[in-house]
Amino acid sequence: MLFLVETFCQISKSGTGFQEQAMKSKISDLHLKFAEKTWKETFQLVRRCMDRPKDASKPCEPLVRSLERLQEVVNVSSMNTMKSRLEMIAKQQGMGFHITEATCYLTADLFYLEVVLLPCGGVEDVKVAPHGGSPVPSESFLQLLRLKHFVEFSMKLAVLFTQYNIPGDNEIKLKLFASLHFLAKDLEQMSHLPIPNANLESAQLPVDSDPQGDKINKGRIGCLIAGKEDCPMSIQFYVTQTAGMKTPDLQITDKESIVQAALVTVAVSDVTHKLQMASVIPQPPQLDPQGSPVFLPLSDSPYEMLPACFLLKLQPAIPILLSFVNKLSQVADVAIPDVDLQWAPLPKLLMSRSPSAKIHGEILDEQDTICTVPLPGGVMHRYILPGAAWEVPGQRGAVVDSIPFTHPAHVPPLLELLRHQCAINTLLRSCITSLCARTALACDHHFEVLPESETSFSVTFHRPDTDSLAVLLVNVSASHRITCTLFGAGLGEPSLGELLSTVMKKSMSIPVTLRALYNKLEEITSARHAPGPAATAEAENDHSAPSCTAVTDSNGALTTLSQSAAVPEDSFSVSSSACYAMSAKSELLPEINTSPAVSPYPFAPGGVFLH
Repeated sequence: MLFLVETFCQISKSGTGFQEQAMKSKISDLHLKFAEKTWKETFQLVRRCMDRPKDASKPCEPLVRSLERLQEVVNVSSMNTMKSRLEMIAKQQGMGFHITEATCYLTADLFYLEVVLLPCGGVEDVKVAPHGGSPVPSESFLQLLRLKHFVEFSMKLAVLFTQYNIPGDNEIKLKLFASLHFLAKDLEQMSHLPIPNANLESAQLPVDSDPQGDKINKGRIGCLIAGKEDCPMSIQFYVTQTAGMKTPDLQITDKESIVQAALVTVAVSDVTHKLQMASVIPQPPQLDPQGSPVFLPLSDSPYEMLPACFLLKLQPAIPILLSFVNKLSQVADVAIPDVDLQWAPLPKLLMSRSPSAKIHGEILDEQDTICTVPLPGGVMHRYILPGAAWEVPGQRGAVVDSIPFTHPAHVPPLLELLRHQCAINTLLRSCITSLCARTALACDHHFEVLPESETSFSVTFHRPDTDSLAVLLVNVSASHRITCTLFGAGLGEPSLGELLSTVMKKSMSIPVTLRALYNKLEEITSARHAPGPAATAEAENDHSAPSCTAVTDSNGALTTLSQSAAVPEDSFSVSSSACYAMSAKSELLPEINTSPAVSPYPFAPGGVFLH
């Protein structure tokens, strides 16, 4: 390896004028010269070469890659190798690096990391010092280095560097850093205020509900994790409610909890904005009649016009419909930059962000999305999302990774909009992120999912009790307000819609809800077909009479068939091609009014956003 390093050095000095024969001779000579050299000497040579690059503006890229690969494979068992590894990580993050005896300093403009090393290469202590503050021990950084988890250490350092990496001169950096501090203080106060009156009804929760999950999904600020010297402030605002839930009636398999969070930070912008330079919540905090916090007027609070804005950096990024992007911009009165946004139909965005898309990515190029979903008990569902129906402008969106804002009053309505979009995404993901239809798996039931509005969609299916179609309309008027309405001959029972709404809100799964519907319809059919006492006695007295079976026709009327005229078992199956004909269902659906009676975003500042 060492002779290759020196070859790179020779190339950087001599350019590309090597002749082929001279190159072979040079490599042979270098191989003999450095055959007995140690790894330590190799590292030293690489550093010397990097200190004298051919281009003074940047180091030689082959040398940088060589050093990184060497560091990754060599075991860190001495102080020097640990210093080299920390130096490489600091340079990868764009930070400075300094050494004083047994202490390494990874430095940035507004903070630095202090790492105290042991002679054996271990780590004694790690401290983080923000600008103007004293070094504070960081247990998280310390444990990562002691375990030699350098990749995780580098990722955590990158997050911290992003928080403090504020462009601009020193004066602007200090002002933005102070403004971010006051914002965090106000958000922390808001997180301790009572739940708004508008959310009291939705806050009436079952006895077995998860308090932490309810706080995340329903709290004004979600679950706020206060920032520290070694990590920025973050907000957990949505968690998939199916995570960890298992009830006898729903039979939902345990799933890993998926929490949607956002880091609170600041970033420069092309337009100047008024940013707070002190707390904007009066002391003691007050609530208005709607249960929202009262903020000091602009005239009574110190503000500064700065070329920056606050950011909610989404982790992970969220596929968001265009209409929701516009609403988010209206709430904060700051446009979301669309330079890097790639617009596409929502189902394709959800597929591209799902882990299974890496395995079954070929279906993303199909016009129609066709997926197979396995359920407990060996039941298989197949879902078809016609491409033409989802290509309409109202169903196009983009993957957004940050939301700009300028005032703490913007955060609650922004979180409500993000929760609303997350609820829609969770429901659609439940039926489009499983097995590709090309696996040729036999399916018990087929469904067609069509958009009806920006916040509602329909699921067309074959009824198990008759040879006809039915439609389930799902309306997501807010993240915590989801209603199901069933259309079809003889299916207009309000209790059935209430049951499905309850199941869907608990499971946040279309397949689980439809399985509950099929089970309920089978129970109703069995109850209708069960013979009464008189019929049973008559059948026992007349042994010569043929056995009869009661079935329900397409109009919902009961008829009687002889045993020989029984309907074949496979007559109720629907092929995948038949699902495409399910879109001819307009006679089952009345005109849909998707405007909610009450605005689901009660915290929007007056005059800023109207739903």
